[in-house]
Amino acid sequence: MKPFRFGVNVWNAKSRTDWVEKARKIEALGYATLTLPDHLTDLIAPIPAMVSAAEATTTLRVGSNVLNSDLRHPVLVAREAAAVDLLSDGRLQLGLGAGSIQSEYDQAGMNFERGSVRVARLAEAVTIIKGLLKGEQVTFAGRYYRVTGHTLSPLPIQRPHPPLLIGGNGPRLLTLAAQEADIVGLSGLTFRGGGAAPPDLSGWKTASVDERVSLVREAAGEDRYARIELNALVQRVVVTDHRRRIAEELTSRWPQLTPDEILQSPYVLIGTIDQLVEDLQARRARWGISYYVVFEPYLDAFAPVVARLAGK
Repeated sequence: MKPFRFGVNVWNAKSRTDWVEKARKIEALGYATLTLPDHLTDLIAPIPAMVSAAEATTTLRVGSNVLNSDLRHPVLVAREAAAVDLLSDGRLQLGLGAGSIQSEYDQAGMNFERGSVRVARLAEAVTIIKGLLKGEQVTFAGRYYRVTGHTLSPLPIQRPHPPLLIGGNGPRLLTLAAQEADIVGLSGLTFRGGGAAPPDLSGWKTASVDERVSLVREAAGEDRYARIELNALVQRVVVTDHRRRIAEELTSRWPQLTPDEILQSPYVLIGTIDQLVEDLQARRARWGISYYVVFEPYLDAFAPVVARLAGK
């Protein structure tokens, strides 16, 4: 089993001072990574924010969770990733995804195509990005991208390339992640109607997590699977002595799930610190998930768990 590590997904900052303080606090509390989402809304832009967070800290890894590949040409993603890795002294974790929110595409004047097309386009982008970050001269002619004789300079510090996370929930995307990523990001969320409708949470149920982990193992093959780190993006952390009552209350927010399904899900953490520690250990034993990312509002509540489990 891989040792536990933990991250915080941060959405915004009021000022440079506020951002620096957040990054230093996350590092001081023992979290391994500070990650940022990538949406065309009131969130800080991830790439400059990563550089700033790295400058303010010494060991904290910085990353995207995850970049919408459709919004950026892969040559530019590779160039910016190499620069961030260089400027952070080799602390970049590059997260990529296929996009899921149609309104963002509409606002940017882009076509929001079906999921299979978005994943196929991401697959081409990953091929280009990985080749460039490895220092190869890339010539690529695919359905969506064409690159002719391009190389990167300067190259990233981390070799052969910064750790790559591919995150999502659908079978096509998780197959791609299993075959290409260093970290497979599990969200359990399926967005319906281009994100206009509430997400499908059936992927939070234990049987569905079993299926997705089995899919990743099969698609990766045993040798590669042994090297992959499994990650879960936690949607809610509640430290409480009344876990059952909280789970029952959350069914009003998540009516697709029963209280038992909420308590058993890797995407929700409810209970005392001792119970959360036990739950994470049990989930690692069952699924191999060792890398958990929580949202910023929960970083203080979750910090005692980090202190107990990080690196173990």
